[in-house]
Amino acid sequence: MKLQSSYMGLDLKNPLVCAAGPLQENLDNIKRMEDAGAGAVVMFSIFEEQLKMEDASIESALTAGTDSFAESLSYFPLASDFAVGPDHYLELVRRATQSVDIPVIGSINGITNEGWINFAKKIQEAGADALELNIFWIPTDMDMPGADVEKNYVEILRSVKSAVTIPVAVKLSPFFSSMANMARRLDEAGANALVMFNRFYQPDFNLEEMEVETKLTLSTPDEIRLPLLWIAALYGKVRCSLAATRGIHSATEVIKYIMAGADTVMITSALLQRGISHLTTMTRDLTAWMTEHEYESITEMRGAMSMKAVRDPTNFERANYIKMLEGYKRSMAK
Repeated sequence: MKLQSSYMGLDLKNPLVCAAGPLQENLDNIKRMEDAGAGAVVMFSIFEEQLKMEDASIESALTAGTDSFAESLSYFPLASDFAVGPDHYLELVRRATQSVDIPVIGSINGITNEGWINFAKKIQEAGADALELNIFWIPTDMDMPGADVEKNYVEILRSVKSAVTIPVAVKLSPFFSSMANMARRLDEAGANALVMFNRFYQPDFNLEEMEVETKLTLSTPDEIRLPLLWIAALYGKVRCSLAATRGIHSATEVIKYIMAGADTVMITSALLQRGISHLTTMTRDLTAWMTEHEYESITEMRGAMSMKAVRDPTNFERANYIKMLEGYKRSMAK
């Protein structure tokens, strides 16, 4: 049974990757991830705001305009809110790459291409095998057209690619008017992988305190459907690797993503809920399914249910929506 996979040119013993998350703030956890069977580990994200704070330039940027709306101050982090600073981050990357044999991928969360790009080079110098750009941006400016939003993504990628020689993945949101075109533009701009998709942590209202509050909500298996659609649609149409993230809690989701065309699947919520040892269970169940269905390798499985491989590709498109609604009406009539 061959579980090996290739991601951005990196050789992985299997396609299960620990996605960026708080568990990676502890070196012992990273070692445990390797022992439990992870193919690679993505470090937690270092934020653009943290890097700019190092230059003491962020305070005025973060608080600009907030004198009119005092409540908005609570949206922005204080320096004390960050558990790990830039120097400690680099040291942790350095120690992790020296302590495990699996690839270690750095992660930067940024929304501009100014003032922090050189930190990507420092992550490379610390020994990271690759870098993930976790672009978490909610463009609320009504004067900013969609074309400018897309241009910003491409410019960030190009700036980082000019600063490093290691592979660079882009973890992006699905909220583009033409997702396929955006994927192609990032591919052409040099992305070595597309990670689908970022989960925007949306605010909630506390009606008793009349405050806006943020809550961390872990993923569920139902969330695989949107990334599944786009990975299946893009498979074979872009040169870069495709990584799936969202809703991966068992081998079932792993299998579906690989059959859609993913090179890797990235897991966080399941590990937070069930522990790092759950990786072993998922690997065992993946192997059992492959044996039962007579697949000898991950390569043989990959893309078998992509849009280009299935007999009826309209199942991915508008025609299937019509069939789904008609089927529901018939079931209600019985």
